[in-house]
Amino acid sequence: MLRYCLPALLLLCCTTADAQSPNVVVIFCDDLGYGDLGCFGHPSIATPNLDRMATEGQRWTEFYVAACVCTPSRAALQTGRYPIRNGMCSSTRRVLFPDSKGGLPAGETTIGSMLHQHGYATHAIGKWHLGHLPQFLPTSHGYDSYFGIPYSNDMDAVKEAPRGKARFNDPKTDYFNVPLMRGEDIVERPADQHTITKRFTDEAVKLITQQKDKPFFIYLAHNLPHVPLFVSKDFTDVSRRGLYGDVIEEIDWSVGQVLSALKEQGVADNTLVVFTSDNGPWNSFRQQGGSAGLLRDGKGSTWEGGMREPTIFWWPGKIKPGVVMDQGSTLDLLPTIASITGATKPGDRVLDGYDLSPVLFDGKAGPRNEMFYYHGEECYAVRSGMYKAHFKTKTSYTGQRQAEIHDPPLLYHLGHDPSEEYDIAKDYPEIIAAIREVKAKHEASVEPADNQLNKR
Repeated sequence: MLRYCLPALLLLCCTTADAQSPNVVVIFCDDLGYGDLGCFGHPSIATPNLDRMATEGQRWTEFYVAACVCTPSRAALQTGRYPIRNGMCSSTRRVLFPDSKGGLPAGETTIGSMLHQHGYATHAIGKWHLGHLPQFLPTSHGYDSYFGIPYSNDMDAVKEAPRGKARFNDPKTDYFNVPLMRGEDIVERPADQHTITKRFTDEAVKLITQQKDKPFFIYLAHNLPHVPLFVSKDFTDVSRRGLYGDVIEEIDWSVGQVLSALKEQGVADNTLVVFTSDNGPWNSFRQQGGSAGLLRDGKGSTWEGGMREPTIFWWPGKIKPGVVMDQGSTLDLLPTIASITGATKPGDRVLDGYDLSPVLFDGKAGPRNEMFYYHGEECYAVRSGMYKAHFKTKTSYTGQRQAEIHDPPLLYHLGHDPSEEYDIAKDYPEIIAAIREVKAKHEASVEPADNQLNKR
């Protein structure tokens, strides 16, 4: 009899959240550029809901992802760890594909599993891209429910689809045999991508309504503006920026629906909402891709445009409104969420994130002083304070076959030169020496895990 009671007793011990514990919503876009929102300077894309969210909350101008492409970036957000520590990065096969046999290892603690153990209702919506097999899906990583697509919306292209970039010029849903899943079951294939943003939004609003009396965590990961670009009829030809602008303006509408639902259910003043993206714009798709604004390059590169993302934190009456110019990262979300919810963060492994709550609530200086820019399994660049050194560079997602090695490394002052135009290495050999030491110390602390992306 005791063996049946023990799981319940253990669950009771772990379930410490109560009705007053704060809710958390993380809204994560795909391939959104630093300059793609009105509140981050775009002159022709209208984002009134995100602009208002930024005014009421905090707009972080130096917020980074931990990788410049989808899969490793998402692994870092979920675990608070550089992807090299859990095998979710590769220098050859840089993301997971429909034929991949690997995924986020079962031993990793996600934000979902951390909060689930703390008594939260946990839900994942949208693009996962951390493994499509059952043992890797959100429902195997601490999420009570999942509704979304398991990998990128351009994968599983059918034989009848036009080849190369031609299939994106006039995309059709049935060109891409991407499954829409609920839990572990496929409920639609191919997923109707014209309505997918609306349906992900409806799912989030439904969950907010249903879960309002219990602490909840919602991870809403849009699969757009990753190409192919699709919008609903309501957002067709509404933006001055064209189709790409239409997509962003529908995502902005989605954010407005989520924030309105929180207010209507009376839980807005008890909910942290974070908005950011997984990497920079896919520049090789030209006008179908976004803009990194004044930042250099985009997706697939370790220049600022590939890894610095437009980021907003919102919590009415709790977060001190303003513009934050301290460094932050998606690596910091897990420890920050642990801090504000009282959940126990994993103590048996190295975490690379910091608790940002003193910045959010008290206006104190941020704890992050360093950022390591990974390209696959290799650290290409390091930011320390306001200086950034590039030891290797590789532009964009495709095109440059071999990385260019820099010895001495390129050096930029990101406060004076956020566009990384003026190499000042010859003037600051002592800064380069100090950053070399920072890089060596970090790399010595990393024990690479078994590579998951190359498993087929």
